[in-house]
Amino acid sequence: MSKNPNPDPATHADIPVWNMETWLWEDLQVGERKRSIRRTISEGEAMLFNSLVLDMHPYVGDEIFARNEGVFGRRLVSGAQVFSYGLGLFAHNNTQSFSYGYDKLRFVKPVFIGDTIYGIRTWIRKEPKYPDMGLVVCSYEIFKNEGELVLYAEHLQTVKYRDAAKARAGVT
Repeated sequence: MSKNPNPDPATHADIPVWNMETWLWEDLQVGERKRSIRRTISEGEAMLFNSLVLDMHPYVGDEIFARNEGVFGRRLVSGAQVFSYGLGLFAHNNTQSFSYGYDKLRFVKPVFIGDTIYGIRTWIRKEPKYPDMGLVVCSYEIFKNEGELVLYAEHLQTVKYRDAAKARAGVT
């Protein structure tokens, strides 16, 4: 019989949360880049995504149309899915940051079922914004297969300051 190593639920909150990040505005370095893991998009998940968002455009949901009448000769992965998956590859659990929106979203090239995507995130600017939070902007470049750019977007986020007075005064 195995022993339960965590028998007291009252102590569970004291255990660090897996994959939790706690970076603050001062921690972000403009120019820093990170590459994500890769992810192959299957037909099943493409169709599931399409059905969840009610996108049954012939280019994403109709193999016969896509093959015989479509300009690419095969079905596409929905741009919304590429955007969601591409940014999801960088998902984090930082309770100190909040999404403010996205700018410059562009679907540069098509993604097809079976393509493998990955991304590069680059912090491109930051500035004081609110009394307790600054604004940071990062770019997401999503690539397919061996480096073909398919999507570009800039993510605006508000992030809490470690020291609001210093941050707003430009001292980092």
